[in-house]
Amino acid sequence: MAHNFGKLSRHHFLKSLALFPVGMMLPQTARAQKPAPPLSDVKITNVKAYVMKKAAFVKIETDAGISGWGEGDHEFSPINGQIVEKIFRPVLLNQDPFASEYLWKQAFFEGYEGGSTGFVPGALAGVDNALWDLKGRLLQQPVHKLLGGNGLEKVAVYGSYGRRKKGGFKTPDEMAREGAEFVAQGYQTIKARMQLYDRDRNPPSGFTYDCVKAIREAIGEKITLYVDFNNGYTAGRAVELGLKLYEHFNVAAIEEPVSAFDYPGLRQVVEALPCEVNAGEHEYNKWQFRDLIQQGNPDNLNLDVIKSGGLSEAKKIAALGEAFEKPIMLHNTRPTLATAASLQLLGAITNQSAVQEFSGMRPGLELQGLFQNQLRFENGFLYIPTTPGLGLEVEEKEMEKQKLNN
Repeated sequence: MAHNFGKLSRHHFLKSLALFPVGMMLPQTARAQKPAPPLSDVKITNVKAYVMKKAAFVKIETDAGISGWGEGDHEFSPINGQIVEKIFRPVLLNQDPFASEYLWKQAFFEGYEGGSTGFVPGALAGVDNALWDLKGRLLQQPVHKLLGGNGLEKVAVYGSYGRRKKGGFKTPDEMAREGAEFVAQGYQTIKARMQLYDRDRNPPSGFTYDCVKAIREAIGEKITLYVDFNNGYTAGRAVELGLKLYEHFNVAAIEEPVSAFDYPGLRQVVEALPCEVNAGEHEYNKWQFRDLIQQGNPDNLNLDVIKSGGLSEAKKIAALGEAFEKPIMLHNTRPTLATAASLQLLGAITNQSAVQEFSGMRPGLELQGLFQNQLRFENGFLYIPTTPGLGLEVEEKEMEKQKLNN
């Protein structure tokens, strides 16, 4: 009986331990540490903008001790930083980071009187991309899996470079040398951006033709060549020039041949040229892309995840493109979190084009040292990151050092 009584006593003793508050049994030092909240209870505690001369980043902190980082539009970055901290930050504080659809809508419409294109979606992109990075880190998953995933491991990229330089434009020979350098790195496709814009529309007849001629001679016939008119022509001139470039130099695609405000003119060029005609760099939300598709009808959509409100909006635009049989050819010239976010989107949609834009590491942007790791580029391909979040580890001390508002 004594033996059985002993077993029964131990049973009741262990049962009582299970009911006893665990914190009362721990040493004082262990009780002093606040445990991380469960994922369902995580809250946003701070939103910070890191404004650089040529970039804008956002950090979102939580009471779980885990943060997410995103990149927004870099044009007029100090203004974007103010929008993040003055308009979006109050909307996000103490909110659930997993409610990103709700937060996107609240933030967008809190600020859209200041512009539904440009500054507001460009700043919101940094916040939204940071939320996705944060969710990936909390769940220990890469963002493309959270967005749905498609099994893609790598994407072919084309080397993209512009013609403007300090004081004017590069010569055709300078553009040819730069194109050949991209080919030497393993790119099988390159895109030469004329960087005319609306203010330089319809330049002298040889401006683009002579440049493309020099580039084709430098890279040979096997490399695929795209040309970006950057809104630089009226419809009639764009058709005339596009036909010559296609016939003489086998140009495979023309991007933004006319003003981004001229959807009827774009459609005229699309219907007249035998090569692809692409657009979308200057559309900043789902509503603009709807109008672009229905009125301009480009062959590929040049969606930009740091201009168009971030990954949440970009995923919807990609779905819109899929419904209209329009491939997504991402516009992306940033070698930082913008590229990481772009790759995560490409790893989650099913209508990505065969080749995507990438401008290389661009040391001239002066953004070195901001990340502990780099994206993997090999033989003309970028690999989709598989680590939690967007895939880049931020060097926070360097971020603090380089930001303008020190």
